Amino acid sequence: MNSSTTRKPIRKAVFPVAGMGTRFLPATKAIPKEMLPIIDRPLIQYAVDEAREAGIEQMIFVTGRGKTAIVEHFDIAFELETTMSERGKALDILEPTRAVPGDIITVRQQVPLGLGHAIWCARAIVGDDPFAIFLPDELMIGSPGCMKQMVDAYQEVGGNLISVLEVPQAEVSSYGVIDPGESRGALTEVKGLVEKPPVDQAPSNKIISGRYILQPEVMRTLENQGKGAGGEIQLTDAMARMIGSQPFHAVTFDGRRYDCGSKVGFVEATLALALEREDMSADVRAMAERLLKA
Repeated sequence: MNSSTTRKPIRKAVFPVAGMGTRFLPATKAIPKEMLPIIDRPLIQYAVDEAREAGIEQMIFVTGRGKTAIVEHFDIAFELETTMSERGKALDILEPTRAVPGDIITVRQQVPLGLGHAIWCARAIVGDDPFAIFLPDELMIGSPGCMKQMVDAYQEVGGNLISVLEVPQAEVSSYGVIDPGESRGALTEVKGLVEKPPVDQAPSNKIISGRYILQPEVMRTLENQGKGAGGEIQLTDAMARMIGSQPFHAVTFDGRRYDCGSKVGFVEATLALALEREDMSADVRAMAERLLKA
């Protein structure tokens, strides 16, 4: 492998946010599901904060119709800030929502043809650079964050990386699973990827979990790729085709994942994070105990 000094740093991240959020209707009729808040921060904010912690500078949102609120969220709200300043209110709370001009880029995915197609829509902005992918529905809570753990691993091994989590063997058929090679600490060599295998045929219990670092060649792979499962262009298929031609590793995330694409996962994330906050944990704990007794 080349020494880490010759590797291009990960400075760009793609966020596929064109989905319609039908599982959360009617809440998502007029509001993008990525703008639904876990307590007081929208889901997309958690993902962008995680990206910034990992040294990523350019956020590329692959959007669809009705998603302009996501971009507005990272704009400067002049009237709001002026009013707050005049009333003597601190603006620190808005700092994470500000972006350097040019660092928020949007491209449209006109037709919902799957995750692989969404990523391919960002090809002109990604160019010849390695890049990260964040699925904002998957809320990853760790210290350091999931992408920072992955970028640290990338400095060591280069190539392509995916975040994985270990789940009970009985649950593997709901996820994409890796076929593992050699392991060293949190790093596992990836020999293959299997989408939703039957429990008795799963090559491991390490599931793919919403964070990726990929080389730009994946765009060329997606370019010529036919439709896969569900009639969609699948990112997993493109990644599988790159195994063997480039280094491919999984990073077992040291932290917690909440599936905020499901209502139960969304409620779990809200409760878990509320119980960790100094400003509300005692009240929330007392509330939960009161409700359980009712």
